Amino acid sequence: MSRIAHKIAVISGKGGVGKTTVTVNLAMAFAVHGHVDRVGILDADIHGPSVPTMLGLKGRRLGVVPAGIFPAIGPLGIRVVSMDFLLPDEESPVVWRGPLKMRAISQFLSDVAWGELDYLFIDLPPGTGDEPLSILQLLPDMDGVVIVTIPSEVSQHVVRKAVNFSRLLKTPVLGIIENMSGFVCPNCGAHIDIFRSGGGERMAEEMGVPFLGKVPIDPAICEDSDRGIPFIISHPESPSTKAFKAIVERLKEELKKEREER
Repeated sequence: MSRIAHKIAVISGKGGVGKTTVTVNLAMAFAVHGHVDRVGILDADIHGPSVPTMLGLKGRRLGVVPAGIFPAIGPLGIRVVSMDFLLPDEESPVVWRGPLKMRAISQFLSDVAWGELDYLFIDLPPGTGDEPLSILQLLPDMDGVVIVTIPSEVSQHVVRKAVNFSRLLKTPVLGIIENMSGFVCPNCGAHIDIFRSGGGERMAEEMGVPFLGKVPIDPAICEDSDRGIPFIISHPESPSTKAFKAIVERLKEELKKEREER
């Protein structure tokens, strides 16, 4: 972990907001922007690991080297560690209580030979339970958290909890991303608010945290995720891809500010 320049946790107050999709595409966007072979993802969702599927790594296994556990290598050299790599098959459930989960997470953090990375994204399960709590406590040098939400009122309510959770643990909130924020017509370019829009930005302003950007809906994101194809590579001109690239620049700015304030 000492050879990783930036450690960023991605959290959400509730499930169903596309947190893992955002994590994967954000990591890919960083890799594309000058960080090939220098980005990693720790899939810390013990019960519902899905990062390997989205990156076309289903069926892979973790390697073991003298330095520790070696991550699987995905597109653009992204290094991935996930519970999914340790299961006998993709349909096997993880029926573990808290102590076993905490032990697994501790090993992922201490025994994995990540090598030198510019960015490690930690995809946490939804909510503010054992796994998010343990990881934020085990990594006191975490740069901060990115909170993913959607425009719905219910999601805005739980964003407050996620912000307060991070503050309680003295972990900086690097910013909020509003996912599924409208739809851009591929024919005329008009922005259509399928749901309400702007809730994430308003919430960021109310809570006094940075707003990193909005990612519009693109059906191809879901299709590519199911097929294990990196969306931002297969659809470089999509408004969603452009949104991820803009978020990369804003997040880099927030990381720089955070380091300067320490």
